[in-house]
Amino acid sequence: MKIYQSRYNKLPGSTYQEISQNAHRVYHEIKQRTRRNPYVRSAYFKKNKIFLDLFWSHLDQKTRRDRISRLKYYKCGIDLLRKSYLIPESRPNPNGKNEIVHRFAGQAKDGGLFFVQVKEDRRGNKYLMSIFPG
Repeated sequence: MKIYQSRYNKLPGSTYQEISQNAHRVYHEIKQRTRRNPYVRSAYFKKNKIFLDLFWSHLDQKTRRDRISRLKYYKCGIDLLRKSYLIPESRPNPNGKNEIVHRFAGQAKDGGLFFVQVKEDRRGNKYLMSIFPG
């Protein structure tokens, strides 16, 4: 699997509150562009929309420590979705029959390896499922 080199560093901050504020600032900038569900357009999926709401509900299920490590790569993950043409690793979702999970690999500007998972349902809608460190 090829790795996309992001042009952004990990989000700064040492506490959950600092990192969460920085990540929500990035999310809010994206959210202001639409009245409905926030999304980014993906280069790999021929400029199709990838909706971002599922990520935040998935993040709420994690421990605080895990949230911190995932949110640090939020800006890098959004950059990867927007700009990467690299082929992801795609598999059927073990939790859902009619879903496919695409896993992209990326590297932050300061060297941290991370992965971005996008869930595609049978209708072709795509959702940002998770961003996590490698």
